[in-house]
Amino acid sequence: MTIGRQALLRIQARRLIASSALIAASFGMVGTGRAQDVSPDDATQLETIVVTGKSDRVGGPDQTIVAKDTATATKTDTPIVDVPASVSVVTQKELEARHVESLQQAVAYTSSVLTDEFGNDDRYDYIRIRGFDQTSLGTYRDGLTARIPAWFTASRLEPYGLQRVEVLKGSTSTLFGLNGPGGLVNAITKRPLDQKQGEIYTSYGDGTKEIGVDFGGPIDPDGVWTYRLTGLAKDGDQGWDYSNDDRLYIAPALTIKPEEGTSLTILTDYYKRDGTGARGTPAGANIDIGTFLGEPDFNRFNTEQVDIGYQFEHEFNENLTFRSNARYTHLSLDYAEVYGASLDPTADRTAFSVGGLSNRYAFDNQLQYDTGWDRVASKTLVGVDYANDNTRENILFGTAGPIDIDNPTYCGLSCINLGPYVNWRVKQQAVGVYAQEQLTFDDRWIVTLGGRWDRVHTTADYLDLGTQDDDTASAFTKRAGLTYKFTPNLAVYANYSESFQPLVSPSANGYAVSGSLKPQEGKQYEAGIKYKPDGFDGLFTAAVFDLTQTNVPTYVTPVVQQQIGKVGVRGIELEGKAAIAENLNLTLAYSYWDAEILEDGIGGNAGNRPQRVPRHLASAWVDYTLPEEGPRGDLTIGGGLRYIGQTYGDDANTISIGGYALVDAAISYKMTKDVTLALNATNLFDRKYLTTSYYGTEFYGDRLKIVGTLKHSW
Repeated sequence: MTIGRQALLRIQARRLIASSALIAASFGMVGTGRAQDVSPDDATQLETIVVTGKSDRVGGPDQTIVAKDTATATKTDTPIVDVPASVSVVTQKELEARHVESLQQAVAYTSSVLTDEFGNDDRYDYIRIRGFDQTSLGTYRDGLTARIPAWFTASRLEPYGLQRVEVLKGSTSTLFGLNGPGGLVNAITKRPLDQKQGEIYTSYGDGTKEIGVDFGGPIDPDGVWTYRLTGLAKDGDQGWDYSNDDRLYIAPALTIKPEEGTSLTILTDYYKRDGTGARGTPAGANIDIGTFLGEPDFNRFNTEQVDIGYQFEHEFNENLTFRSNARYTHLSLDYAEVYGASLDPTADRTAFSVGGLSNRYAFDNQLQYDTGWDRVASKTLVGVDYANDNTRENILFGTAGPIDIDNPTYCGLSCINLGPYVNWRVKQQAVGVYAQEQLTFDDRWIVTLGGRWDRVHTTADYLDLGTQDDDTASAFTKRAGLTYKFTPNLAVYANYSESFQPLVSPSANGYAVSGSLKPQEGKQYEAGIKYKPDGFDGLFTAAVFDLTQTNVPTYVTPVVQQQIGKVGVRGIELEGKAAIAENLNLTLAYSYWDAEILEDGIGGNAGNRPQRVPRHLASAWVDYTLPEEGPRGDLTIGGGLRYIGQTYGDDANTISIGGYALVDAAISYKMTKDVTLALNATNLFDRKYLTTSYYGTEFYGDRLKIVGTLKHSW
C-alpha cells in the first residue's frame, strides 16, 4: 500500500513525539530510578489519540504592547486580570519599538523594577524587584532557571532572541523554588510560528555595527512541521575607551504538531559574547568618567554558551494535560581584569582572572487537570522540577602596577603579577514538588492555593586545598490568593506568599559569608486592582505590598558579607499599558518603596534604608504613528522618561547618591510596505549621572547612544 506524503509526515511526527514523551518521563524520574527500556516498535504501535484542544501555550508574540494572558504567574494559561498577583509583560512590539539591547533595557519601563544599578558594569543583567536584588536567582528562561550558582560564571540573555519578557512580582517560591521575595523575570524565547514570517536588518551607530535575521514558518503544507531561525552578529562596544560588546547568536527552533492537542518544540542556540569587565572610578576623583584605569591587554569578559532544550505538551482529553520542559546549558567564561586604581599614584592595583566552566540540566514536568461542577470551575496543577548545576572556576589573584589617574600610562602584561589562586567546583542539585489549585466560583470569585517542598544540596570543593563545604537545605512554602471580578474586565485581589533562598555554603552563592549560615525566608502580603478597558486595548494595575526577608546578607568588606537580620519593603506600584486607536501606544509606571533594615546583626544600621534601594521609581513611554498619506509612509515618533530616586551606597546611609532622570527617543519611517528605517536614542541629552558608590568606587551610567536600523520584513 502506498503511503501519502502527508500521512508519512504525521507518522514520523508521532514517532518523534512518542519518543520525546518517553524522554520526558525519564527526566521526571531523576533521582528516583530509571525508566524501563522501550523498543522503537513498541513506540510506533501506540494508538493515536485524537483530541480537540489547544497545544499552543501563552507566550507571544502579541499583536500590541498589551498582553492579555500569562503562563508565568500560575504555570497555567491564565488571563492577567484573574491572577492574584502583580504581573508585567513586555511584548515583542515594545522590545522592537525601543530597540532593546539587554534584559535590563527590556524591563526598564516596568513598575517596581530597578535596573542598571551598577551603571557601566556590563558583565551581568542587574535587576532589583520591589527593593530586593534578584540578579543571581531571579532570571528564568522559558520557565526554567537561569540562575548564577557560583561567583562569576554566567552569561547575559540576548534580547533579539526573545518574543516576550514577563515580570512576576512578589514571593514566587511556591511555583519556582529558591528565590528572593522580590520576584522573577521570565524571558520567552522566539519559537516557530504557524505562518510564514521573516526579517533581515542592519544597525549602525554609537558602538554598534550589527546585522540580524529572523525567519521561519511551515515546512509542509499541513503545518505539521514548522521552524524558525534567529541570528545576530554584532561588532560593538559599550561607549567607553577599551570596552567591547561583540556578539554572535544563532538559534534554530523546530515545532512538530502531529495532531490537535500535541506539540513538541525543540529550542537550541549558540551564543558567543566578547565583553569587558566592571568599570569604576575612585570616589572623589576629578577626572573624565570615560577614563580607563585598568589594563587594555588584560580586560575581557568573554562567554560562550550552548543551549538545547524542548517544550512538550499533550492533551490526553479535554480535562487532562501533560507538559514537560527541559534544557541543557554549557557555558564557558574567560575573564581578566585590573581594578582598584586610587587617588595615590604610587599604590598598586588589584588584578585577577577567572576561567569558568558550567553545565546545567533543568526540567519541569507538570500535570494539569481541569474540571467543574455546578457553578464552580477547577484547575489543578501538580509538578516536579529539578536543576543540576556543576560549575568549576579557576580564580587567580594578584597585583598590577600603579597608575596616575590624572595621566594614565598603561604598563601592559609585564606589570601584572598573579599569585594565589582558588580552584574550586560548586555542585548544586535542587528538586521541588509543587501543587496548585485554582477554583472559580460563579465566574467572579477565584481562589488560588499553592504549596511546594524544596530540597537543595550544595557542595563546594576547594580542589587545591583538598577541603569541602557540604550543606543541604529544605523548606515548604505556601501561597494563597483571592480575586473578585466586579465585571469581566475589573478585578480586585489579595495574596499571601512565601520565599526560600538558602545560603548553603560560605561561597556557593557568589560571596563569602562570615558567621553562621541560615536560609533566607521571605513573606509577602499584597492587594491590588486590575482594569482592562472595553473601548481599547489596555491594562491598568495598582498594588500595595508588604515584604520581609530574614537572614539577609550585606557586605561588610568588598568580598565578605554578613547576615544582618531582617529587611522589610512596603510599597505602592502603578502601571498602565495602552494601545489606543492603533496608532498611539502608552506605557506608564510609578513605584514607591519604603525599605528599612528592621533587625541588624552588626549594630548601628537598624532603621536605615538598605543600600541601592530608591524610594521612588517612575517611567513613561509614548509613541504616536502618523498614518501614511500620499507618497509618505507611516511615521512613528516616540519618547520616554525614566526617573530613579535618591539611594545610599551603604547600609550605614553615609553615602548619598542623588536621583536622576533620563530621556530616550525613537523615530521610525515606513519607506515601503516592507522596509522600515528607524533611529533610537538612549540618554538623549547625554546626562552624566552616578548610579552608585560602592566601597570607594563610583559607577556612572551609560552616556548618549544613537543607533539607526534598516529592516526589511516579509
